[in-house]
Amino acid sequence: MPKQKTHRGLAKRVKKTASGKLKRDHAFTSHRFHGKTKKQRRQLRKSGLVSASDMKRIKQMIDAL
Repeated sequence: MPKQKTHRGLAKRVKKTASGKLKRDHAFTSHRFHGKTKKQRRQLRKSGLVSASDMKRIKQMIDAL
């Protein structure tokens, strides 16, 4: 059976942390900021972690990293 390829689109968006978690950026940060509060904009700048429920599926997609 052939090796599973890394999903390149996802590999560009997610990085592994030292403890093995997956770090990602937030969505909704490209335009239309007038509809968001200052607090929302400030919190969207920070990176987030992939949720535990998605972790197994996403790790399979980037297993080559």
